[in-house]
Amino acid sequence: MIDLVIIGGGPAGMSAAISAYENGIRDILILERDDDLGGILRQCIHNGFGLHKLKEELTGPEYAHRYAKKVRELGINYKLNTMVLDITEDKKIIATNSEDGIFEIQAKAIILAMGCRERAKGALNIAGSRPAGVYSAGTAQKLVNIKGYMPGKEIVILGSGDIGLIMARRMTLEGATVKAVCELMPYSSGLARNIEQCLNDFNIPLRLSHTVVALHGKERLTGVTIARVDENKKPIKETYEFIPCDTLLLSCGLIPENELTKGMGIELSGVTNGSIVDQNRETTVSGVFACGNVLHVHDLVDYVSDEAEIAGKGAAEYIKSSQNKTVNIPITTDGKIRYTVPQSITENKDVTVYFRVNNVYKNVKINVYDNDKLVLSKKKIKVAPAEMETVKLSANLISNATNLKFVLEEEK
Repeated sequence: MIDLVIIGGGPAGMSAAISAYENGIRDILILERDDDLGGILRQCIHNGFGLHKLKEELTGPEYAHRYAKKVRELGINYKLNTMVLDITEDKKIIATNSEDGIFEIQAKAIILAMGCRERAKGALNIAGSRPAGVYSAGTAQKLVNIKGYMPGKEIVILGSGDIGLIMARRMTLEGATVKAVCELMPYSSGLARNIEQCLNDFNIPLRLSHTVVALHGKERLTGVTIARVDENKKPIKETYEFIPCDTLLLSCGLIPENELTKGMGIELSGVTNGSIVDQNRETTVSGVFACGNVLHVHDLVDYVSDEAEIAGKGAAEYIKSSQNKTVNIPITTDGKIRYTVPQSITENKDVTVYFRVNNVYKNVKINVYDNDKLVLSKKKIKVAPAEMETVKLSANLISNATNLKFVLEEEK
């Protein structure tokens, strides 16, 4: 029996482990499928990490190193090259690695921190054959930054997620020509600073409301056909345009790695594809917590670390049986606000609610209602889907609430 097992040794898993340790739990084990701690940050050699959390500007490997060093200094146990195969509802973990073979671990509490994966070509239904030269942006990032290989010389990028924007700059710096970044939506899904630093600074065109409708080439990609889309996201035939290229990078969204979560019978959100959780990041299965990109996709790793600390503390309180669930307040949204995390509140204490919107809005109010009564209002000059927003609810507000709803209201 191990007090706390954490699945995933990326920034979320490491932050959760450190938080649990600092809240009194010593019997902790991290299971990581890669050959070192750090997760995806190991290949993110650009800077911009840690500005909020550490008040420094670090690269991804530097940020990961800070946490991995702390894990080792605290003596927190971890197993590398270890794949978790299954987790039962009674918190029995079945895993495998080359040293131990297939083994079982019984845990008092579990934190799920498996991260996310990229949406692949097969999910995009792009016409054409299967030529070489089509990569996810993350795969291209690993090839360039870790392996030292260039995927190609003439690049088109589909999707304006942050990884795609960063790879547009990276490929340009390595001597490739990025001919266009196409985005299906009428707005970018990446951070404003990345649009400025990765596209505008290098004169790379961003084609909003455009998508790739066909791949050309048999053995190797020779070009793509792009088109403008209408208000229903359907390609407009009169706008078809051929762009010669040898490489297409896909940056079309991230999907939480929730196969293990589903196997446990944990209830998932239809919006985030992550677990439904309370303010401690506890899922609908008692003693199982989730944090980081396996819960919902974050724009900044700093927020991943913040959230993982909440999960680590929540798991520590669960193990020590010191949780004090005194209320059960659901949180709903109006649709303009796509989702919130948490989705429910079970304790009378200050809670920071994270949320995303479904479009770009200017001069708005984020209103929080308890049933029909307005209990909090926050003005924002601009909100966008790419950037996480927060609202802090006080313990006093929560103690008097029964049913909270987040509503975005546009000022006239």
